[in-house]
Amino acid sequence: MNKRKAQLQTGTARWRFYTVFGVISLVFCALLARAAYIQVISPDMLREQGDMRTHRTLSDTVLRGMITDRNGLELAISVPVNTVWADPKQIAESKSLEKTREWRALADILRVDLAELTARVTKNPNGRFVYLERQVSPAMADYVRHLKLPGVHLRAESKRYYPAAEVNAHLVGITNIDDIGVDGIEKLYNDALTGEEGKKSILRDAKGRTIEVLAEEESQQAKDVVLSIDQRIQTLAYQELKKAVQYFQADSGSIVAVDIETGELLAMVNSPSYNPNNRKTITAAAMRNRAITDTFEPGSSVKPLAVLSALEFGSVSANTVINTSPGWLQIGGRRVRDGKNHGELTLEGILKKSSNVGTTKLALELPTEQFLDVFYNAGFGSDTGTGLLGESSGIFYDRRRWSDFELATLSFGYGLSVTATQLAQMYATLGNGGIRRPLSILKLEKPLPGERVFSHSSSRQLIKMMEAVLDEDGSGHRAAVEDYRVAGKTGTSRKAVAGGYGNDYVGLFAGLAPISNPKLALVVVINNPKGDKYHGGEVAAPVFSKVMGGALQILNVPTDKNDDLQLAQVKEAQNDA
Repeated sequence: MNKRKAQLQTGTARWRFYTVFGVISLVFCALLARAAYIQVISPDMLREQGDMRTHRTLSDTVLRGMITDRNGLELAISVPVNTVWADPKQIAESKSLEKTREWRALADILRVDLAELTARVTKNPNGRFVYLERQVSPAMADYVRHLKLPGVHLRAESKRYYPAAEVNAHLVGITNIDDIGVDGIEKLYNDALTGEEGKKSILRDAKGRTIEVLAEEESQQAKDVVLSIDQRIQTLAYQELKKAVQYFQADSGSIVAVDIETGELLAMVNSPSYNPNNRKTITAAAMRNRAITDTFEPGSSVKPLAVLSALEFGSVSANTVINTSPGWLQIGGRRVRDGKNHGELTLEGILKKSSNVGTTKLALELPTEQFLDVFYNAGFGSDTGTGLLGESSGIFYDRRRWSDFELATLSFGYGLSVTATQLAQMYATLGNGGIRRPLSILKLEKPLPGERVFSHSSSRQLIKMMEAVLDEDGSGHRAAVEDYRVAGKTGTSRKAVAGGYGNDYVGLFAGLAPISNPKLALVVVINNPKGDKYHGGEVAAPVFSKVMGGALQILNVPTDKNDDLQLAQVKEAQNDA
């Protein structure tokens, strides 16, 4: 009996041992399997969960670079603002919406309906982020901060501000609400202006204290962009252009000013313009930089090229006389006309009286290629080198055969289309002694390499001839500038319509000054002026006079009006001695 009892006790003990051993083994295997799962099979998810609790990435905000004029005047700057955002989950958990008075005050300051505001933060109760208002002023941000609404937060951002507003709008462009350039210089140089934010990866404990800095990337500061524009000339040009467009009830207008020696753009304005600080008023049509996008037939403003081509070829000299009687010329079945019969004209007289017959006779006496080359060399049919977005190359047909009438119309500015900027480059080339330089919208340390396209002597002869255009009996006398010798040419062209030409005009004046040492080339374009006055000498020449005169004084360019008189007096005194 005792032996039987002893066996039963021994069996029970053994069973208990195996049971305990089995349980311990299972627990150990389970722990081993769990460890294997965590370490081998699914470590990334758990590591991510851990990082979400302890790992943070901080960034250093980098303000967008400035855009300045050549003298350092700010044209576009970034100012600190705040964005109001909400955490719907935090709002729901804290029952923040029960603070009706504060939420009504928030809706009032953000200028939104209270029902719309609450709908935004309750649409997705589990969401963690929703914008309430972007780029609010510091005063509004302080007001929101003092409301102390749970789940409503502020985030520091920056906003682009344009001090000169509509004066530079077409050139400088704008950024979108995320501070990314979408037009003009802002878009063209967006990468340089943006920079890169610095990043710092850290570990935090449960109380938010920094335990360790894991990695750190230095921020790359944004670069400033320095334009070639002189804001003093830019403002003057815009003011005079705006007054002229309004006075003549024109559709639009453009002015381009070029530094002849360097090819830098000193002014580029359009009217009407827009205010880039008020995005609600901006339309796609208003943002178009007409000085580089809109083309037109330049009319008489390119007549100097016909004279230049003849001088270059040697078929005429400065004293050559052309008979333009009886004031018209029959070419095939068509007729080229002047306003009246000017009779015999010198080359200077052809430009002064703007004779279509005179330039036609000059063009038809030249080999076709010789005549066409002068237009190619002037830069027509190609871009000016500014790199500005949307710049048009204009239209200059490259065909094998040209009729006499087509060559005739080309000599007085029809049959091709140019932009105001291309025309300014042409006059800058003449003023630079026949050297064509790419135009630059950025301030240059030294001029870009140029290409000689016209001889120096022919260019200088032509400039002196164009001075007569501004004589009292010349077509451009209203463009004269007090105390300065100016060379230029009027232009009036009819706008093409389906099947021919309509009754709308483009009036323009292009010129350079001072003749003794050319510094500035300027083009004024008035598009479709209304009323009885529409000729370039009436609508564009007075604007040219005011802008050119003011610009030369701003640049401290010495006067040269009496240079010839002083030289004659010196020679007379020497002879008397």
